[in-house]
Amino acid sequence: MTDTIIVNISDEEFEYKKGITLEDIANSYRGEKSTPIVAAKVDNILRELSYRLDEDSNIEFIDLSMDDGVRIYLRSLIFVFIRACNEVFPGCSVSIEHTLGNGLYCEIDGDFPMTPRQIKKIEDRMGQIVDQNEAFERIKVSIEDAKDIFNEMGFYDKMKILKYRPENFVNLYKLGWMYDYLYGYMVPSAGYLKEFKLQFHLPGVVLLYPSKHSPDKVEHFKGSPKLFNVFRESEKWSRRIEINNAADLNRAIEEGRGGELIRICEAQQERAIAQIADDISDHRDGVRVILIAGPSSSGKTTFAQRLRVQLMVSGLNPISISMDNYFLNREDIPLNEAGERDMESIDVIDIELFNEHLTALIQGQEVDMPYFNFERGAREYIGNVIQINEDQPIIIEGIHGLNERLTSMIPMANKYKIYISALTQLNIDNHNRIPTTDTRLIRRMVRDKLFRGTPIEGTLSMWPLVRAGEEKYIFPYQEQADFMINSALIYELAVLKPYILPLLREISKDSPHYIEANRLRKFMKYFVELKPDDIPNNSIMREFIGGSCFEEV
Repeated sequence: MTDTIIVNISDEEFEYKKGITLEDIANSYRGEKSTPIVAAKVDNILRELSYRLDEDSNIEFIDLSMDDGVRIYLRSLIFVFIRACNEVFPGCSVSIEHTLGNGLYCEIDGDFPMTPRQIKKIEDRMGQIVDQNEAFERIKVSIEDAKDIFNEMGFYDKMKILKYRPENFVNLYKLGWMYDYLYGYMVPSAGYLKEFKLQFHLPGVVLLYPSKHSPDKVEHFKGSPKLFNVFRESEKWSRRIEINNAADLNRAIEEGRGGELIRICEAQQERAIAQIADDISDHRDGVRVILIAGPSSSGKTTFAQRLRVQLMVSGLNPISISMDNYFLNREDIPLNEAGERDMESIDVIDIELFNEHLTALIQGQEVDMPYFNFERGAREYIGNVIQINEDQPIIIEGIHGLNERLTSMIPMANKYKIYISALTQLNIDNHNRIPTTDTRLIRRMVRDKLFRGTPIEGTLSMWPLVRAGEEKYIFPYQEQADFMINSALIYELAVLKPYILPLLREISKDSPHYIEANRLRKFMKYFVELKPDDIPNNSIMREFIGGSCFEEV
């Protein structure tokens, strides 16, 4: 019986002693990896670097140029941050809130004011912990033992969510004196976390960390003040209705308050849409073009329809224009650096013609509107001649709505820009947030499967390109919006659970998307299911699960 194994890395075979850790292999072989390796896929299963190999295996290293690598790094850094906060300010409570710009916004509650000087103390302590290079220890304990540990640590919110864990055990992590559970793997030791920075952001702090685009260093903080205010208002509202985390939501559903919660959330969203309509109506003499933009699966289409109804209540009669009809003919679309036609780019739109038609309409002239025939890849004119009056603002919905190039011939005073996104305010517990991207991805996977015939693996394959387009064409312009609206609904993950879990379970272990599907499946199990019966037919949620009253959705 041999005491060696064969490991395949990037189509090269290497012989190692049985029981070798992935960390030891990573240290002896880096291949083309120039950024820090933080984990590995072993036969398509994500493993920590502390994992020991006892049989022949195929390995793909995970570094900070990959989403999984950034998640592991950030998760580990959060652990160090929470420990440092508790050592500098014993008895404080740390809440990991949401992304902000290129960082992660957090709050530290205690009997002290938060100042840049206090933040510097925490940052210095984090640096000391990193320099000490203590190991992250993974410990499997029973649910009851975990509750005792969290009670001793003062992590009472974690005690509540453990009630909904289907297994009777949990894997905790220990770093020095502190135990925590952050729903995923860690780096082997704190010494891996050399790149980070804390940025004071009243009333909290932004944790900055390496990204896929900058894996070797922390970039300067890029704030988003308007987006931050939307998050803050959403979180205040969540506290008012006493749904601060997944356990609170589950309790409300178990107590039979799910239907009431749906009605409250929908009323709050309708109120926000009505406020936008009132603002536009108050400036009806100036606003002639309403531009709506937001990332994928934000509910732009339903929102535009609901806004139109509210504007009609105010005595306006808006019309909608599709940017798709102003696409350049296929042969005229410029190629990108890769020699491909980037259909997400603003340059696929005939901007000059689009602006000419908008200015003509605003001046009360007739316009023969084009229609883009996607089968032919060319614009056609089919006799769709329109003319509008002063009480007919033009609604334009699309990813480039906030880019000033799109409507460069229209004066700013005649435009009203709206940014919509599903800014998830609900976290699993104080230390485990639910990324807004995950909520949008779940929405899209359900909708694509139900209404577009796209299997879940198809959506997952497209998602990186979708995200790249958002980062290039949408997010840089979000702060130019006149109004931001949060389309996330506190109850939605409980409703989406029975739709998404069967789809996630379909993905086999040999699929390239298995790790991502497994990650989403694991966190979705913490939600109690909520039936959609009480969701109104004009809800944004109906855009994804069906039953919408808007024919165009």
